[in-house]
Formats: sequence, structure tokens, C-alpha cells
Amino acid sequence: MYFGNYGLYILISIPALILGLYAQAKVQGAFRKYSQVQISNGLTGAQVARKVLDANNLQNVRIEPIRGSFSDHYDPRKRILRLSQPVYGRSSIAAAGVAAHEAGHAIQHKKHYGPLALRSLMVPSVQIGSWLGPIVFMIGFFMASDQLALIGLALFAGTALFAIVTIPVELDASKRAKQVLHSTGLVHGSELQGVDKVLDAAALTYVAGAVQALSTLLYYGMLFFGGRRRRS
Repeated sequence: MYFGNYGLYILISIPALILGLYAQAKVQGAFRKYSQVQISNGLTGAQVARKVLDANNLQNVRIEPIRGSFSDHYDPRKRILRLSQPVYGRSSIAAAGVAAHEAGHAIQHKKHYGPLALRSLMVPSVQIGSWLGPIVFMIGFFMASDQLALIGLALFAGTALFAIVTIPVELDASKRAKQVLHSTGLVHGSELQGVDKVLDAAALTYVAGAVQALSTLLYYGMLFFGGRRRRS
């Protein structure tokens, strides 16, 4: 049965879209729930991050607040850990988990963790390829220019690869965060279970992002090779 190009895109993208929506709902729900649970040591997210960093001899990494929600990240170029408003100054299990996770990226950086280095190298090209790739591909596809379409396909393939590389990077950062939180006694018992739920839900969003990127790449690939067969 022939669905047409739009039908094909919907058929391929719907499962990835559903997974993405589920992942977002799960992480927002877990963060909202555990943001309301006070951590027993009374430390804010920024203070937890500082202790995790100091425990790994990373006193040179600064911690700064950043606007928005879910905007937390570690900048390896400037060695700055930026925490969002719901994390930086809040004392909760969710804030502790997210802060420790971002500190985990700084630990990766210190230990020269390969996937993190690869992801950092890919950032400039992905920033271009994520929006330029689909444009170049569609121009090449409708102009029946295989070379131009292949360039667009290759540009977007970099985005899909970036999403795949991100998964082990994020999982490893969460693993390091949990280990340090446990070994230093910053969280314990049911608090660690709450951290697990917040970070595991966050990990699902990265899996969903990779699935969405791969499904889009699959769609472009089917368009390209299907178009070539029809012209041959």
C-alpha cells in the first residue's frame, strides 16, 4: 500500500514521537516529584556539585547559575558547570541528582573519557548539520541531484551519530554521579532511590532523541534510494 512521502514520514516518525513524548513526561514528572522532597543534608544543588567536584580534585571548575529549566550543562572549554534555577539554589533530591550528574561530566573530562571527547569534537558540525542537512537534502531530492541529496544526508547523519554517542556519555555521567553521592554519604537510602529515578528518566530522553534522529535519517534514506530506483 502506497502512503506517499508524507504518509511514509508519519509511519516512521510516530513511534519515535510517542517515545519522545513519553520520555519528556516521565522526566518532568520525576523531577517535579523529587523537587518537592527535601534532601536530609540540606545542601543546595550548587553545594552538592561543589562537594562532588572537590572530592575529585576539580576545584578549578566553577559553578554558575543559568536561566531556565533543564538547561543544566558542563562546558568543557571554559570548565564551568552551569545549573538551572530549579537546581542551583534548591535543596531537594532532584536538585542533588541533576547537579551531581553534571559534575559527572566534569569528572569525565578530567579522566579523558573518550565518548565525551568525541561528542565535544562533533558539536560544531552538528550545530550546522542539524538544520542545514535536511534543507540540502530536500533541495537535492526535488532537483533530482543525487550528489546534493547525499551531501544533505551525510550532514544529517552526523546529527544521528551525535545522538547515539550522547547515550553512553550521559549514562556514564549518571553512573559516576551515583557512585560519588553514595561514597561521600551525600545521599543515602531512599534518597539514592529518588536520584536513580530522576536520572534514569533523564536517560530515557537521550534514548528517545537518538531514536527520533535515526527515524528521520531512515526516512531520508528511503526517499533517496527509492527516488534513485524510480529514475533508473
